[in-house]
Amino acid sequence: MLDLFSGEAPWSEPLAEGAQVLRRYALAQADALLAEIENIAALNPFYHRITPGGHRMSVAMTNCGDFGWSTNARGYQYSREDEESGSRWPPMPALFRSLAVAAAKEAGFSGFNPDACLINRYEPGAKLTLHQDKDEKDLRQPIVSVSLGLPAIFQFGGFERDAATQRILLEHGDVVVWGGPSRLRYHGILPLKAGIHPQCGAFRYNLTFRRAF
Repeated sequence: MLDLFSGEAPWSEPLAEGAQVLRRYALAQADALLAEIENIAALNPFYHRITPGGHRMSVAMTNCGDFGWSTNARGYQYSREDEESGSRWPPMPALFRSLAVAAAKEAGFSGFNPDACLINRYEPGAKLTLHQDKDEKDLRQPIVSVSLGLPAIFQFGGFERDAATQRILLEHGDVVVWGGPSRLRYHGILPLKAGIHPQCGAFRYNLTFRRAF
């Protein structure tokens, strides 16, 4: 495992055409990002959503930005308000936006303008099954995914659910960007292993930036 405090500069690892991992890209901003997550959760607490099939998601989530993504018995959707609370989603912090825009540009996607950030909180055993991010209106915009806290195994597959997948270890401060020809690839997170992270305790946090509309 990488030494998170070695000061090693960020570097890039290609996954597929239009997809790469930016190792340590968010590490220098991690403390500030975690503080912003705490502020957002104080306004809109983490909540385990129910899928259209009636299953409770193992991942707890909240959102910030003009729109938030959620799921319920009626399906998946973006909305300006959290129907659980009836309140608008908290604004996206300037730090979040600047990081997402810079990471997208670093990966070759200039002009990214996210209007939604889904924040997932994983505890040991939590997972995200293989899925496509396809609820967004403009699929020309990439996805930018920031990992904080405990390490996790990211699955990055093809364009069918049963296609072969790559398994990539994501650690604190890593950022994955995919778009263009890879925009609709299936991806997910294997069950999180137990551990204690010096900044996040027993959790992993994931910020996923999208252009919803």
